[in-house]
Amino acid sequence: MQDYIFKMNEDGTYAVVAYKGDEAQVVIPGRYGDADVTIIGDKLFSGHDEITSVTIPDKITDMGEFIFDGCVNLKSIELPASLENLWGATFVRCGLEEITLPDGLKTLPPYAFKECQNLRKVVCGKGLKKIYSWVFAGCVNEIEIVKNGAVEVSPEAFAERT
Repeated sequence: MQDYIFKMNEDGTYAVVAYKGDEAQVVIPGRYGDADVTIIGDKLFSGHDEITSVTIPDKITDMGEFIFDGCVNLKSIELPASLENLWGATFVRCGLEEITLPDGLKTLPPYAFKECQNLRKVVCGKGLKKIYSWVFAGCVNEIEIVKNGAVEVSPEAFAERT
C-alpha cells in the first residue's frame, strides 16, 4: 500500500506532504489531479526502515528536510534532472552507499548526509558549486567525492566525523 497526502503550492503545482505505506519499493506520484508534483515535503519517509528504493518523478524541483531520516535500508534512489534544491538534512541516517547528484543541483546544504553510516561515494552533477559545512557530519567511512566541474568543498564538510 502506498497512500499520499498532497498540498497545493502557490503556483498551482503540488507538494507531497504525507505518506502511509509499508512497501520496500516506493514510487512518488508525478501528478496529483491535473497538476505536477514539484516538492517533496519534510519528513515524508522518516522512520520507514522497510524502504529499499525510491523512484522520484521528473518534475520535482525541491526536496525538504529529514525526508529519508532513519531509512536505514534505502539502497537505491535516482534523483530527477529537475531537482534544484535540497532544504537540508534530506538523507540523514539513511542507508545509501552511493548517490549521483543531478546537474541542476547547485549546493549541498549542511547535514544533507549526516550519520549516513554506509555512504562511500557522491557523484556531483555539473552544476554543483558548493558543499557546505557538516554535510557529512557523523559519517564513518571515507567518502569519495567525484567532481564534475569546479566544486567548492567547505573545510568543515566532514566535521564531526566519528
